[in-house]
Amino acid sequence: MARRSIRLCGQDVDQPGHICAFFSSREEEYGTLIPYLKEGMDEGEDVLNVIDEKRLADHRARLDAGGIRVADGHVSIAASEQTYLAGGRFEMRRMVDFVRDQLSRSAHHGRRVRTAGWMDWLSREPADLRRVMEYESRMNLLVPDFDCTFMCVYNLEMLRGDMVADIIATHPYVILNGQVRPNAFYIPPEDYLRQFLS
Repeated sequence: MARRSIRLCGQDVDQPGHICAFFSSREEEYGTLIPYLKEGMDEGEDVLNVIDEKRLADHRARLDAGGIRVADGHVSIAASEQTYLAGGRFEMRRMVDFVRDQLSRSAHHGRRVRTAGWMDWLSREPADLRRVMEYESRMNLLVPDFDCTFMCVYNLEMLRGDMVADIIATHPYVILNGQVRPNAFYIPPEDYLRQFLS
């Protein structure tokens, strides 16, 4: 497949790969995400959403209002509790395998993938933050092998200050205040992951 750009925040971004998106309200969040997800649907990509169970009904309603048809077979929604927190806790290797399996299945059928993963669960569930950030960094290793775009969605009001630096370090693009920018503070996985080898 030819490389292509993604439309984000009103501008074309050349194959961003992995994006962290920070929002302060649901309106701001969906104002950015609905066009991003709909573009994927319109282009025949496999579009995966992962979001908390308690938000599923509202999320489906917002997608429907935005013209995104979950029933079309290429748009799917999974609950955080069955993915990030399957078995009751976050396990980095299991989640990396889950994402790789999704990408491999789509690639087998010749389809690109774009995702939106809401990280709200991180603020309420006990998790080893180092392992979560290792997972985030490892997502960057999948980008060269698969034609995919990952977006990790963070609510600014739910984040502790010590989380933000690592989140930014593991994403080559950042969305903040309605703008998308290349991230000057991004650390490539081959460098970031060295800390886990010691």
